[in-house]
Amino acid sequence: MARASFLVVFFLVALCNSRAQALITDEEQARQWLDQYNSLAEHYYSLAEEANWAYETNINPQNQQAQVQASLNRDKFKKEAYDNSTQFDVNSFTNETVKRLFNKMKNIGNAGLSDQTKLNRLTRLLADMKQVYSTGKVPDGDRELVFEPDLTNELANSRDYDRLQFIWKGWRDAVGPTLRDMYKEYVTLKNEAIGELGYNDVGDYWRSWYETPTFEDDLEALWQEVRPMYLELHAYVRRRLGEFYGKDKIDENDPIPAHLLGNMWSQQWNNIYDLVEPFSGKQRIDVTSAMVNKGWDALRMFNESEQFFTSLGLIPMTPDFWRDSMIVRPEGREVVCYASAWDFYNRRDFRIKMCTEVTQDDLQTVHHEMGHIEYFLQYKDQPVPFRDGANPGFHEAVGDCLALSVSTPKHLKEIGLIDGVLQEDDEADINYLMKQALEKIAFLPFAYMMDQWRWKVFDGRITPDNMNQEWWKLRQQYQGIVPPVKRDENDFDPGCKFHIPADVPYIRYFVSFIVQFQFYEAMCDASGHTGPLYKCDFYRSPEAGQLLGDMLKLGSSRPWPEAMEAITGRRAMSAAPLVRYFEPLTTWLRQNNTDSGTKTGWTRFEPWTSSAPKMTGSAMATALICVLCCLFSRLMI
Repeated sequence: MARASFLVVFFLVALCNSRAQALITDEEQARQWLDQYNSLAEHYYSLAEEANWAYETNINPQNQQAQVQASLNRDKFKKEAYDNSTQFDVNSFTNETVKRLFNKMKNIGNAGLSDQTKLNRLTRLLADMKQVYSTGKVPDGDRELVFEPDLTNELANSRDYDRLQFIWKGWRDAVGPTLRDMYKEYVTLKNEAIGELGYNDVGDYWRSWYETPTFEDDLEALWQEVRPMYLELHAYVRRRLGEFYGKDKIDENDPIPAHLLGNMWSQQWNNIYDLVEPFSGKQRIDVTSAMVNKGWDALRMFNESEQFFTSLGLIPMTPDFWRDSMIVRPEGREVVCYASAWDFYNRRDFRIKMCTEVTQDDLQTVHHEMGHIEYFLQYKDQPVPFRDGANPGFHEAVGDCLALSVSTPKHLKEIGLIDGVLQEDDEADINYLMKQALEKIAFLPFAYMMDQWRWKVFDGRITPDNMNQEWWKLRQQYQGIVPPVKRDENDFDPGCKFHIPADVPYIRYFVSFIVQFQFYEAMCDASGHTGPLYKCDFYRSPEAGQLLGDMLKLGSSRPWPEAMEAITGRRAMSAAPLVRYFEPLTTWLRQNNTDSGTKTGWTRFEPWTSSAPKMTGSAMATALICVLCCLFSRLMI
C-alpha cells in the first residue's frame, strides 16, 4: 500500500505543477519524475511477472485469479503513469534520451482501455484463451494426447498419412471451436483499448514499434527477395513427398497437404528431412540420436548452450536462473509448455520455461530462449522503457544467430555430437544446407502471413464471418499448402497456433529470420572466418561476442537502424546474407527441378473443397449425365 500511496502523491506533484504553469518544461524535474517512475515500474512489473509465472507453471483457478489481478494492477499503474506523463512538454526538451523515454511510455497496450469493466474482461479473456490452448487434449482410444510431447512427436516421426491427418484434425477440433467466439470478443476489446491511445487499430499499434513509416513496404520487398528460393524448395519437397505418399495424395501442380510437413502448422519442415534428403549414403548428421545415445538430458542441453555464450565473452546465466527456471514438464499439474524467456524486472531474476525434450529442435530452442536471456542481462541496467529489443525482431534473432554457428558440422563435431571423420564435400554440403533450408526458408512465408491475417482482422478487412476462410486463402497464397480435410467457419484454425490466443505479434519472427543472417555474417567477419558463410563457427571468438554484446546493451534506447549499424555497419534490413548463405542450395534446387521437369508454384483452388476426392474424366462424365437426367425429369413433371 505504501507504494500505491507514493504513486498517487508523486503524480499529484506533477499535476499541481502542471496547473501552475500549463505543461511542465523543466527537464530536470522530468528526469526526477522518470527516476521515480522507473522504481515503481520495476515493482509492479515484477509482481505481474511473478504471478504470471506462477500461473503458467501451475494452471489452476487460484493462480489464474492472482495472475489476472496482478496484470490489472500493472495496467492501472501504466495508465496512471501515462496519463501523468502528458503533463510534461516533451517537445520542448533537448535531451533525446529523455524525450525517447517519454515517447516509449505511450506503449501501454491493453492498459489504454479506460472502462475498468472492459479491461477486466479483456484481461480475463486473455487468460482464458491461453488456458484453452495450453490444456487442449486429443482423445485417442483410451488415452488423451497432450500437445507436447505427444502430438509434436507424432507429427515429427509418423509417416502414416491417415494417422497424421487424425493428429492434425484432432488438435484443431480440441482448441479452435472453443476459441472462435472468444477471439472475436478479444478483437473488439483490444481495438478499443488501442484506439484510446490514438492508433487506428491493433495492427497499426504493433507496427509502430518498428518506428519505420515504410515498414510494410520494406517487408514486402524482403519477401519478394526470398520468395524465389521458397518456390524452388516447395516444388522439390512436393515432388519428393509425392514419390513417398503417392501421386493420388499429392498432385505435382497443387499445394501440399498441411499435415505432411512434420509440424503442426507446416511452419518448419526439418522433421521430414529423411523423406527429401538430396544425397543418400552420405554421413547423416542426426543430432537427436547422438544426444540420446550419449545420455544428454535437458540440463546438459542448457549447460551446453550457456557454454557457447560464455565462450564469446558474453554474460553467464544467473544463480536465480538455474534455481528457478522450469526446463522439463513437471508431473501432476498443467503448465503452459510453450517455450518462453522471462525478465522479472529486478535485474537479477531471469528464467526460461520449457518442456524440453532431447531433440535437435529443442536444442535449437534452448539457444533461442537463452538468446532472450542474454539480451535481458545485457540491458538490465537500462531504464524500464528501454529494457526491450531494438525492435521485436532483434530480440528473436539473438539466440538463432548463435544457433547458426552451433549447428555447423564443425561445431557439432567439436562438442561430440558427430563421431568419426567429418565428411566434407559438395554433396554433404548440399545435404546440410537442405536441413537448414527446411528450418529457415520454409518458415519465411508462414512468419510473413500470420500477421498479414491478424492485421486484416484488426482493421476489418477480414470480418468475424470469414476468419477461417481468409486464413486458408493466405496460407495457400504464401505457403502453397491446403488443409487435408474440409474446413468451414465453425473451425478456427488460426487459434491453434499459440501466438494467436496468447496475443503475441508474429511479424517479429519474419524480421528475425532476415536479420539473424545479417548478425551472423557480421560476427563471422569479426571472428576472422574465411570461406562459405554456411561453414562459419565463431565459437570462442571474443571479437564476435564483443560486437554482439555492444549492440545488446543498447536495448531499445536507440532506434533500431542505429543498433543494426553498430553490429553490421549498415542501417537497413537486408536479405542478402541469407541469400548468400543458401546460394549453393538454391542453385542445386533450380537445376534439380529443371532436370526432373518439376514446376514451381501451385494451382489456386478454394480450400473449402480441398478434401474432396479428385474426379476422373469418367466420374465427371457420369456426374454430368446424372445432373442432366435430373433436370430432364423435372421438366417432364
